[in-house]
Order: sequence, then structure tokens, then C-alpha cells
Amino acid sequence: MNGSWHHGAAAVVTLTFDVDAETPILAQGRKYARHASTMSHQAYGPDVGLPRILDLLDELGVPATFFVPGWVAEHRPGLAKSIADRGHEVAHHSYSHRPPTSMTPEEERADFERALEVFAAQGIEIAGHRAALWEASWHTAGLVAEYGLLYDSSLMGDDRPYKVATDAGQVVELPVHWSLDDWEQYAFLPAPHVGAVIESPAKVLELWRAELDGMRHYRCLFNLCVHPFLSGRPGRAMALRRFVEYALECGDVRFAQCRDVAADAKADPALPVRRPQAPPADPAVYPH
Repeated sequence: MNGSWHHGAAAVVTLTFDVDAETPILAQGRKYARHASTMSHQAYGPDVGLPRILDLLDELGVPATFFVPGWVAEHRPGLAKSIADRGHEVAHHSYSHRPPTSMTPEEERADFERALEVFAAQGIEIAGHRAALWEASWHTAGLVAEYGLLYDSSLMGDDRPYKVATDAGQVVELPVHWSLDDWEQYAFLPAPHVGAVIESPAKVLELWRAELDGMRHYRCLFNLCVHPFLSGRPGRAMALRRFVEYALECGDVRFAQCRDVAADAKADPALPVRRPQAPPADPAVYPH
């Protein structure tokens, strides 16, 4: 097993937290800045959910990766450093949380660079990136490589790490999936309209345990994505705790930060190298 990205574990768990705060709502329209209730719902994440989650991780003794938009780090000075000071990884999650698919290549580059400038000014070392809403463009991986980052975590082309070839070099992809995102389970707002059903934490725990069991069978990367304004709420935080405790009790699961998994994956010669590209879309076949 020497040189393998998983170090012999049946599955590797990366606990990742997207500390979005107000950005995903502002990205849908700056008019929502006038909505005091909605903004308080989002501010709950960094103000209440994040400290609760950091304490939970300390108590369980597991590492994690926090994807932080540059806007959040800039408008809450000290937040990113407070995460790093607890021994966790801080990673790039755009500047504005506007998805790359909604921007021109020039706009995507400017947003990407602006976030890097914020982290550099705060002395935060960045190794990886995650696109807002996981809506990477065909330019995104190339930007990640061009700016010397080790990995991206936005694509869904596998359930194990793989390498993405770009004109600027290779990056490691740590794939994601909607089934391992608490947004699909818990997110609800009336305006902007987000979600329609708020699921029970018990159901979410059952879902994640079932996915982990499958991934232990197939030796996969369990890349969990949760949001402090959602999973930082009391009942959901307890479900997250019970999931981590279950994974630890399995005895064959390894917890790691994304940058460490990506470093292991980069050194693993057995991993596939792929060059994702847009499929043909003939307007005569697909007119819209």
C-alpha cells in the first residue's frame, strides 16, 4: 500500500466546511442585503455555527478543511486565521461566491485573483480551491494550476481522487457529490427561493452512514461538504458528531485534510489523469 493515496484505509474522509456567510445570497442579487432576517440567517454560520463546529472537531480530534470566500475573510478579519490557528486548513472558495459558469473568463480570473490577494494579505497559505456552487467552468482547473495550487474540489467525475491535465499543468481533483452536501438536506429560504423541504438530521445521518459504508467497500474518498449556517444548528451538529463517531468506530477509516489527501494523490502513480472538455453540442440537435 506504500505510495497509495489512501494509505491502506478502507475509505478516506475529508470533512469540509464552506464558510459562505452572506455571499451565496448576495451573489443572487445585492438587493437581498436589505433583508435583515435573511442576512441574520447567513451570519449565524460564522457567528454561531463555526465556533460550535470548531469545538466539536477539537473534542473528536479530527482534522478538517474550511473553504472560505475571499469576501468573507475580508469582511470578517481574523476569521480565517482563527480557523488556521485551531490546526485546520483554509482553502479558496472564490471571492464573491458567484459561480464561474455565470461569469466571463476575464471575470472568473479577476474573482479568483482577488480572493488570493485577500488570503495573502492575511498570511493564510492556500493549497486548494472549490468553485462556488461547484459550478466550475472549463477554465477553472487551468486557473488552479496556473496559480500554483495543489488541488481543486468542484468536479464529480469519480468517487476517488484523480488528476486533471490543463495547459498550465496538472492539478489533483478531490471530487464532490450532491449526496454528501448538507445544502440539499437543510437549506431553505423564502427569498431568494432556496429549497422546499427541511430534512430530519436523523435521515441525513442515515444517508451519510450508508454512503460511507459503500465507500468503505469500494475504497473511496468520502468528501463531505457542510455549511456552518446549516449544520452548525444544534440538532444537526449532533448528527454530524454521531456520523464522525461512527466513522471512527469503524476502525478502517482515515480522516485527513484536503491538502494532505491531494499531496498523497499527486504522488500516487496509479491515479488516472483526465482532461475534461466540453461535449459537442450541435445547435441542430440542441437548439437551446
